[in-house]
Amino acid sequence: MSTIPHGGRGLKAAGAFGLVFGLLTIFSGGTALFGDEAARAAVGNAVPFVLWFNFIAGFFYVLAGLGLLLKRRLAVWLSIAIALATALVLAAFGLHVAGGGLYEMRTVGAMLLRTAVWASIAAVSWRSMRR
Repeated sequence: MSTIPHGGRGLKAAGAFGLVFGLLTIFSGGTALFGDEAARAAVGNAVPFVLWFNFIAGFFYVLAGLGLLLKRRLAVWLSIAIALATALVLAAFGLHVAGGGLYEMRTVGAMLLRTAVWASIAAVSWRSMRR
């Protein structure tokens, strides 16, 4: 597996942030999906495909974060794939909302945040790889 020779502080920060973001995503998604009745009720009108996507994506966030910390080129591509997949799920969520589906407003913010975070991580890691 090839490494990124010039990955500096930006790459390390992106990797650490992705790793922590992934662990938090797994925890929050796991609580929403598998928690007790009160935890599931607190989710409100969650959109199931968004909830499941985010939970599963959390594991890929951890892999990408670790890979970036280890300066692995494959982690750059994984970060780009995560950013694109998240944007596609955000678009599908938008269609769900536009079609009159129930949702929580916090899901809008969360998906916008996830898309921005992974677009930023992908951009930082791409720049590090291209040097």
